Amino acid sequence: MTTNISQPQDGLRSIPAGIWALGFVSMLMDISSEMIHALLPVYMVAVLGTSALAVGIIEGVAEATASITKVFSGALSDWLGKRKVLAVIGYGIAALTKPIFPLAPTVEWLVAARFIDRVGKGIRGAPRDALVADIAPPHLRGASFGLRQSLDTIGAFLGPLLAISLMWLTADHFEAVFWAAVIPAFLAVALLIVAVREPKRAGRHVRMPLRRDELGRLGARYWWVVIIGTVFTLARFSEAFLVLRAQSDGLPFMLIPAILVVMNIAYALSAYPAGVLSDRVNRVAMLAIGLILLIAADGLLALVPGIVGLTAGVVFWGLHMGFTQGLFAALVADAAPPELRGTGFGMFNLVTGVGLLLASFIAGILWDMVGPQGTFLVGATFAFLALIGLTLLRDRLLSASG
Repeated sequence: MTTNISQPQDGLRSIPAGIWALGFVSMLMDISSEMIHALLPVYMVAVLGTSALAVGIIEGVAEATASITKVFSGALSDWLGKRKVLAVIGYGIAALTKPIFPLAPTVEWLVAARFIDRVGKGIRGAPRDALVADIAPPHLRGASFGLRQSLDTIGAFLGPLLAISLMWLTADHFEAVFWAAVIPAFLAVALLIVAVREPKRAGRHVRMPLRRDELGRLGARYWWVVIIGTVFTLARFSEAFLVLRAQSDGLPFMLIPAILVVMNIAYALSAYPAGVLSDRVNRVAMLAIGLILLIAADGLLALVPGIVGLTAGVVFWGLHMGFTQGLFAALVADAAPPELRGTGFGMFNLVTGVGLLLASFIAGILWDMVGPQGTFLVGATFAFLALIGLTLLRDRLLSASG
């Protein structure tokens, strides 16, 4: 779990080229996705007339679909001993869905495109994370996941920035922005094919990764990581509600994507340092800091009105993401056997995806019934309960990260 800080190899230059390539692949796909997703909730509510509850259900179902798919793709990558090919298929499906968004005549088409896009995410997610774990040296695992997450998140704020610029240039022409998002998606697939090399398989061959005896080999440490990760997810609903909070404050359509830009800048700047610190100190302490940041974010978004509360809350939300998302990936990689990492990431994402579906459904109901304040106050309550649970399970999680 710990590493000597004075080691000269501990730095960005020591992280393998394959990790950098996977990071840039994620960055390009996130540019594409966030150009669309930064505008999609508002487009659905303001242009197509859907409700906030419908947005919550659609977002939750979309993410749950991705999580369910990750179980099978992760297990398949363990069975085949091949991860890159599944990552290429997943990124390729996501790229092919992008033209549907500007062509969609009704909300049903958008739901279908979002669903298929998340299937692609599900196919690539667990094999890609397992590939990062396979490539990364053990003493740089937190830093490697943090770097990939930071590059991914750079794309997540460049996408909304491009959306803002194009909305201004095209006088709020949503479809034009959606068409522009197609380009980086196909560049991501090309880079993955050319620049990422898969290492030789480590560990014994796995015949049926989803059999009970193989799942049992994941061990108690792994399942404790899954439990606390699920509680975390219940405390954090879809970022679509940050966009709706901006709309409720009367922010112009053109500027609404700036909310995701601010969030993802905070996310990108914190993910790699948090990963580096987690290699040197206690991963669980870093997760506790992340929960405190989420409580602060929810409190600001609920209780401080106007642009000041919105901006501050979004910054803290992004910092929370930086202190938690890469660390959970590192904890899964620490706890799962190398030959079952794909299955381990898949099961983790399945269970937490169900949690996100439930959280987004609850948030949508609260938003329609009591508005933004009640939604974020309930989120803060769940985050506080998760912090208590994390404290109680500290020793078990420390064994997972050691």
